[in-house]
Amino acid sequence: MSLSKRRHLKPLKILALMHEDLVPPDSVEGLTEKQIQPFKMEYDVKVTLEAMGHEVHGVGVYSDLGVLADALDAVQPDIVFNMLEEFDGQVLYDQHLVSFLELRKVPYTGCNPRGLTLSHDKALSKRILAHHRIPVPAFGVFRPGRKVKRPQRLHFPLLVKSLIDEGSVGISRASVVRDDAALEERVALIHRQAGNPAIAEEYIAGRELYMSIIGNERLQTFTPWELIMTRLPEGAPNIATSKLKWSYAHQEQVGLETRPAELTPEQHRRITALSKRIYRALFLSGYARLDFRMSEDGEFYLLEANPNPCLAYGEDFAEGVETAGLCYEDLLDTILRNGLNYRQQL
Repeated sequence: MSLSKRRHLKPLKILALMHEDLVPPDSVEGLTEKQIQPFKMEYDVKVTLEAMGHEVHGVGVYSDLGVLADALDAVQPDIVFNMLEEFDGQVLYDQHLVSFLELRKVPYTGCNPRGLTLSHDKALSKRILAHHRIPVPAFGVFRPGRKVKRPQRLHFPLLVKSLIDEGSVGISRASVVRDDAALEERVALIHRQAGNPAIAEEYIAGRELYMSIIGNERLQTFTPWELIMTRLPEGAPNIATSKLKWSYAHQEQVGLETRPAELTPEQHRRITALSKRIYRALFLSGYARLDFRMSEDGEFYLLEANPNPCLAYGEDFAEGVETAGLCYEDLLDTILRNGLNYRQQL
């Protein structure tokens, strides 16, 4: 990890909040990359903060809010570094943990409760963005227990996925459907596997781009990042499947590369301005990664807004930031500063 020459915050007492199964060991010596991968973000953040001079206390939480309350009382932290993405196995509950921190008047890193609520619901966030004339794919929502009836305005091919799950959960090449029978089958699969509504959105052929953005009122964007598969089988959709994200063998097979996106100055200006509009429209704060599809005619469509994305060193968010000149230590320092400076918007 690179060393910073920028002056950082004075040493803080930090409570690092994470899933109880992802509390990292003190050392990863002797562990394989595959063994480290599940808790890599938690380890990278904790070790780097300590190297920066901060006093870091890790706490793992699953379904007992009392564990967090006890840790707050025991540590009396200056700030909570929030890396928890769910509570009691529910991804929609992470906003309640943040609300609890606000009730306790404890500063925290990352997104506020309202931004988490709006962005987690892919349909709600798209409706808000469409209201603001921000391009999003046309979509339909299919709830469990109801007949799958495609709206006439929704045209094939469609990408079917969970309405609320993140990290490409449940997404495979078969998620792109081309007729009503396949749509019904895929929606039923999402209902069985995820137990929540499915969303089907028009598949936009084109390039997959990610934008890293940090800030509360004042926003900073970084190098647009692109996901490329150099050996994608002919006819296969260009999508980030669950297998692509978690299988090293599959990444090698399809020739996965992530790198700075080659854009014209005008395209760079447009995606930067669009990213800031999206961030503000969804009331995001802290930091986020915005996932775009750039269509073949050069239009940018927002696929998903991901507050509190993975902060592991070397992953897309940190890479996009570092390519723009902000090293990993400076990234964490900036996130801490935004957490300390955040003021609830009414």
